[in-house]
Amino acid sequence: MSKTKGATIEKEISVEEKLKALYNLQQVDSAIDRIRIVQGELPLEVSDLEDEVAGLETRIKNFTEEVNALEDLITQRKIAMKDATELIKKYESQQGKVRNNREYDSITKEMEYQTLDIQLSEKRIKEYKTAITLKNEVLDAAKATYNERKNDLDHKKAELKDIIAETEKEEKGLLKKSKDAEELIEARLLNAYQRIRSNSRNGLGLVTVERDACGGCFNKIPPQTQMDIRTHKKIIVCEHCGRILVDAEILSQ
Repeated sequence: MSKTKGATIEKEISVEEKLKALYNLQQVDSAIDRIRIVQGELPLEVSDLEDEVAGLETRIKNFTEEVNALEDLITQRKIAMKDATELIKKYESQQGKVRNNREYDSITKEMEYQTLDIQLSEKRIKEYKTAITLKNEVLDAAKATYNERKNDLDHKKAELKDIIAETEKEEKGLLKKSKDAEELIEARLLNAYQRIRSNSRNGLGLVTVERDACGGCFNKIPPQTQMDIRTHKKIIVCEHCGRILVDAEILSQ
């Protein structure tokens, strides 16, 4: 009995009705695709800008830390120079109190060592200051780029928010229509349509015949195949791209 019922259902849903349901589904899915294309470009731009801004933040942080570290080294060198200067003064006062040449020579060497240390500190401070100047130039450029990209990011986020707000209601309605249309199509045929659509760059799983050619890949369709398509007796796919083919007048019949 179930077999008879199944056969009856199969007869009730003709190939022509299946094709019409598929055609309607394709129209709805294409409308959803158009909305998501508009939305899809902006999220990608926002994501790229977020990555760039995050990278610039890290760059600014690293250069700031490097500049601070160099300034700390300068401070340390200045302290070392002050200590060395005080030691030299101390040794100078001791030179007049030495008891022999050996003590005098020892103090003189200590003074020479401290003098060299002062000269080395002066050289290092000069190098650090040069490095700070160069890093600050890079840092200023990074900050300027960061501010520019941050403004771009804020603008794109606001734009995306507006577009989503405008299209959200329309997209929800289309998604419901798509789901309703899918319920009219048998699982095997629906799976085939979705597979073809997912493999298609323009999201078309079903196309009409236009000027004797496939509306998807634009290859010519033989006259006999076109005649079979117009009869709506069976599902016919393009031998070149695999898309399901229908005639342009299918909805008027």
